[in-house]
Amino acid sequence: MNQTHIISRRHLLATGAAGALSTLGLPSFAADAEWPGKIVKMVVAFPAGGPTDTAARITSQKLGERLGTSIMVDNRPGASGSIGTAQFIKSPADGNTLSMFGMPALLAPLLYKNGAYDVEKDFMCVATVYDLPMAIVVNPTLMPGVDSLQSLIAHAKAAKTPLNYTSSGAGSFGHLAMEQLKDLGGFDMQHVPYRGSAPAVTDLIGGQVPAMFSDLVGVLPHIKAGKLRAIAVGSGQRVSLLPDVKTVAEQGFPGFDATSWGGLLAPAGTPKDIVERMSAELKKALADKEVQEKLQSVGTFAAYRTPEQTGVRMREDFERWGKVIRDNHITNQ
Repeated sequence: MNQTHIISRRHLLATGAAGALSTLGLPSFAADAEWPGKIVKMVVAFPAGGPTDTAARITSQKLGERLGTSIMVDNRPGASGSIGTAQFIKSPADGNTLSMFGMPALLAPLLYKNGAYDVEKDFMCVATVYDLPMAIVVNPTLMPGVDSLQSLIAHAKAAKTPLNYTSSGAGSFGHLAMEQLKDLGGFDMQHVPYRGSAPAVTDLIGGQVPAMFSDLVGVLPHIKAGKLRAIAVGSGQRVSLLPDVKTVAEQGFPGFDATSWGGLLAPAGTPKDIVERMSAELKKALADKEVQEKLQSVGTFAAYRTPEQTGVRMREDFERWGKVIRDNHITNQ
């Protein structure tokens, strides 16, 4: 008998020779022998209270329960998510560090020149976690007659100087969505970027700016309170939270779909069996009614997709919105 084939796996692992298993044609489980650890870290490259952070905190508890461990949310905000993401990709690829990823971080490499990471190579998709609908909202006091997208466009075209609109920042998803809409509709509006959604919404309510293309997390409470008026939603279908608000597509722009989203990532090189286990448990966590209700209550929707489906979506959005960035010469520097 070939002596190499009777070497025990326990001996190989104990001596740190797990690599020998692969040379024998046997699978190596060294990476996941201690997975998950006592605490799994979930990096959120955005401030506390935002859509990505909110989704991370809602899902992490249920996911941790299913994995039999605790998940700690670690906020590392800055530069549209690129700072925290650049730090995350340097983490050990052992499944004990994850990242709740958002659209701004996907597009950040196109907006900053530092090239902090490569979205094709530096991480592995675990699953899509949530969809984040977008809405065009106006200050009803400043724009009492604007109750639809077409009336906003008519108002913008009639203005002697470009009508202002705001977003959570230069290169934010709301900014890109409005720029694409302007190109399609042949009208002009002046972008007034803010550093974050909260100050933009505050000034929108206060009357400093009249309109905004925002995610629902930032504006839904103010729409319900009557402080803001939603005139269109960016998704391809109407949103159950705003059932009477027509989509952009319904208001003269067939095929228009601007839906932000977020998903769970692992560092490149994480063992496939760990990624598949995390994805399977996350699917079950997102099927939990309580989790779905909590996500929906803040303006997001549970939206599980497999690692492969998430990867396809990531590449398609990187290409689509990258074109908007290049065509409009948008930069964050």
